[in-house]
Amino acid sequence: MNNGNERRNRRRQKASRSYRVRYDRILAVVLVLIVLIVILTSCVKSCSKDDKNNSDSKKTSQSEAEETPTDNTIVDNLQTSGDTSAFISSAAIAEETTLSSLSSETHSSGDMERGDLILVNASNEYKFPAEDTDPVTLYDHIKTEYYSVSDYVIRLDSNVITQLNSLMEAFYEETHNKDLTVIGGYRTLEEQNDRYSNGNSIFQGGYTDYHTARTFDLGIFPKDSSSGYYSPTGTYAWFDEHAAEYGFILRFPKDKESYTGEEGRTQTYRYVGVPHAVYIKQNGLCLEEYIDELRGHYSDDPIVITADSKLYNVYYVPANGTADTEIPVPMNKTYTVSGNNSDGFIVTVLMN
Repeated sequence: MNNGNERRNRRRQKASRSYRVRYDRILAVVLVLIVLIVILTSCVKSCSKDDKNNSDSKKTSQSEAEETPTDNTIVDNLQTSGDTSAFISSAAIAEETTLSSLSSETHSSGDMERGDLILVNASNEYKFPAEDTDPVTLYDHIKTEYYSVSDYVIRLDSNVITQLNSLMEAFYEETHNKDLTVIGGYRTLEEQNDRYSNGNSIFQGGYTDYHTARTFDLGIFPKDSSSGYYSPTGTYAWFDEHAAEYGFILRFPKDKESYTGEEGRTQTYRYVGVPHAVYIKQNGLCLEEYIDELRGHYSDDPIVITADSKLYNVYYVPANGTADTEIPVPMNKTYTVSGNNSDGFIVTVLMN
């Protein structure tokens, strides 16, 4: 009897153990499934977040690119130096040659007689307007380690001397030659009248370019040979070839007598500013021809000049007789306004 009960109990325990084993296995499977679901859910969320971040990053980058303005290069003046053949792409030129956002400023008729581009000759009198130039003694400002001046009293405009010093320094560094000497410069009204009275000039006071203090004569005074007027030969040719890069032109070219009214010569130079000197040099013009050409170019059709990787727009504005003239000028560019001492104004804009 007892043996029978024991056998029945053992069968119950075995069945119970079998049942528990099957339950544990089911529970383990369920836990594994739960873990897999959690992992898959995390992966999906992570991928979704990465996609969103990438998308936001792209949008942010695009927004920054759209909102970041292009800075304009602003300089204190329109002077420069360097290689006049520097390349500017046609795309850049197309983008920068159009003037926009023009405003206006008022200039009196007297302002027409001031500026680096005033024309003085037998037909255009210089009237010595106030604040046009600042003639100072060259001897007190010369860089004697690069060139010389023939006396203590020759004067030039202070800005012209600054540019001339830079040009002479470049000439010396290139050639190791310091034979060049300034032998003439600014003339007062009285000094020119004395020259006229003595037969040393055919021009009365008021009608010579030397009154501007932007014009000078150059000589060559080497220690081992005879001296004379400057001529662009041999080593000295460098000066004439590169003068325009510093704003200087040959004032009286030998084949332009019918325009200038003066005998052509190789020793007289005039400061007009870099972009104008470069254009005059490259196109074989004299100052009279350049001033005349500008009369055909207004603000909507300027002359475009490149010099030393800089881009300029230059245009003419006719004067309003003896009344004030409203001159269109750019609102967001560096520019200068010069009179032409004849019939209008010349605006020079640095575009880039």
